[in-house]
Amino acid sequence: MPYRSLDKHLFRRETVLTWDVRYKIALGLASALSYLHEAGEQCVLHRDIKSSNVMLDTYFNAKLGDFGLARLVDHGKRSETTKVAGTRGYLAPECYITGKFSKESDIYGFGIVALEIACGRKPVETDKVDLVDWVRDLYGCGKITEAADEILKLEFNELEMEHLLVVGLWCSHPDSKLRPSATQVISVLKFESPLPNLPLELPTPVYQVPAAPPVPNLSSSAGLNNSSLTGR
Repeated sequence: MPYRSLDKHLFRRETVLTWDVRYKIALGLASALSYLHEAGEQCVLHRDIKSSNVMLDTYFNAKLGDFGLARLVDHGKRSETTKVAGTRGYLAPECYITGKFSKESDIYGFGIVALEIACGRKPVETDKVDLVDWVRDLYGCGKITEAADEILKLEFNELEMEHLLVVGLWCSHPDSKLRPSATQVISVLKFESPLPNLPLELPTPVYQVPAAPPVPNLSSSAGLNNSSLTGR
């Protein structure tokens, strides 16, 4: 990809991306997720959605890369793992606790990238408020477009900026059940569906920790004795 990854332009300023290009990149990434999640006989979970994995071609079209952590699962199922995979700042909160990945956890990563595109800020920065919390506070004050990247110098479509920021918050909702699908994201970004009304104060979700597997009973009641355990 001649223009390499999105993060190099957002944070290293290799190219100052215009608003039209940024919005196109957000739509392109949402389309990629819609294809992975919904187009095939099985769902492809990427499990590492972040700006450094969004590659840009000659025309700044977004291409999702790095499928090293990807998993195929049946639709409606989740990928379970004993090891947390992904990148801090983009990883959905339930993944840390349950070890389960889903379309909704991919959508969470998209939400963070959407906020990065709009704000030009990383999800976690030293001595700065968490990106999601900062944008949510502005949303609660009715000033969400003030989160726009200063380097744009107010040269952006205000309605599109509002849509991308609200979609970013929607996708990064701490409760996975309240996040949209990639298709819903595209519909809102294309102004085919209205913006959601997000709560000003988010409830704290409760995650169910998976039960530990039962320990096999190796007593005589299971029909085992010392000779069977030693292989004789």
